[in-house]
Amino acid sequence: MSHEVGRRDGDLLPLGEATRTWFAISLQTFGGPAGQIAVMQHHLVDKKRWIGQQRFLHAMNYCMLLPGPEAQQLAIYIGWLLNGTAGGLIAGILFVLPGVVALLALSFLYVGLGDSLAVSALFAGLAPAVIAIVVQAVQRVGRRSLHNALLVGLAVAAFLALVLFGAPFPAVVLAAGAIGLLFGPSLLSSSHGARDDGEEPPLLPDDALHHATPSGRRSALVLVVGLVLWFAPVLAVSVTIGSTDVFTDQALFFSGAAVVTFGGAYAVLAYVAQQAVNVYGWLAPGEMVRGLALAETTPGPLIMVVQFVAFVGAYRQPGDLDPWVAAVLASLLVTWVTFVPCFLFVLLGAPYVERLRSNARLGKALSGISAAVVGVIASLALFFALHTLFGETTRWSPGPVDLEVPVWSTWQPEAFALTALGLFSVFVLRWSPLRTLALCGVAGAVLTLVTH
Repeated sequence: MSHEVGRRDGDLLPLGEATRTWFAISLQTFGGPAGQIAVMQHHLVDKKRWIGQQRFLHAMNYCMLLPGPEAQQLAIYIGWLLNGTAGGLIAGILFVLPGVVALLALSFLYVGLGDSLAVSALFAGLAPAVIAIVVQAVQRVGRRSLHNALLVGLAVAAFLALVLFGAPFPAVVLAAGAIGLLFGPSLLSSSHGARDDGEEPPLLPDDALHHATPSGRRSALVLVVGLVLWFAPVLAVSVTIGSTDVFTDQALFFSGAAVVTFGGAYAVLAYVAQQAVNVYGWLAPGEMVRGLALAETTPGPLIMVVQFVAFVGAYRQPGDLDPWVAAVLASLLVTWVTFVPCFLFVLLGAPYVERLRSNARLGKALSGISAAVVGVIASLALFFALHTLFGETTRWSPGPVDLEVPVWSTWQPEAFALTALGLFSVFVLRWSPLRTLALCGVAGAVLTLVTH
């Protein structure tokens, strides 16, 4: 039977301890949502036992349905569960802060230095290490979520739908949820209550209710405050700099993009690239790929690449401002309008979603979605591996199927070797993601400097 937990404002542990943990997590969130979810799984579920596995999956499933970076939204949700609104704000801010600082520095290097050997050496080993971390995420999440043949079949089907047919991510999730509703008893027969014998019970049990209750007054307050915080900087820039300036264009464009970015960064990058290059002229052709490469080597959500787009675009179209000042201002403004909506969506819906955990029909649907998530993460791992291990990929259409396949003549032996090193570190040495990244980063730098 469910029971209430939490003291005033939902604090389950000291806020200082939670803050230190979220900061440690933020420094390890490389590799996109798969790697980021794996890091949170390791720290919050496996290591510290602050939250139960089913509770973690329930929160993840809700965040996967929202527009925006699902991993950051998951951090906000869990932070809210553990420490109320303050915990959600701290978790969400710290989740993106190191990435904002790192990508801002890399944007300076890119604009100022370009593709120098030193920059290439610094990041050569990080992408292969991320492959290993993502593969580990597939293994960990799959072990926790795939409890019978039907769930395994859903994961495989989701993977094939995304890889072979390019199915939209929301369609895959909705289909998995519908199958969960139809075949709920089969899905749930062995998935609930799964916990290793002797495992310490979590601080926040799977059957515990959060203290916050849904109310119209709270929802209205969160909505008004969230919208004001979201658009106040945009209005301030419009008034002080001018409505036709690049800053307003970027702020409005990325505010709109923030509400349509279903399916993660990869799902929206084609649209952002097309607009940034062909419509606004912020980037030259091909620079979006370089920006994504920088975002993939920094902690935080991959959608952080929009910060790079804004930086380069404003540097080249600064108006009356100094180019460097314009670039920094634009990058921070776009970061703000991209991530503030995440806090609004999660804090607005979380109390309602919490009360739905006991809903049997919702539980069936979410069991199907949990299985599909494994296939989604596996497809991201494949995408990342193809673009890291091979210099080029091409489209191949055997009949009705359109595949992205590697150009074998452009395979990167150094990347293969570093990926093998990362897999050895993760699965044999059982090193943490941060130690694995450090190992591969040093090895990559040495290889790059020696071979060049």
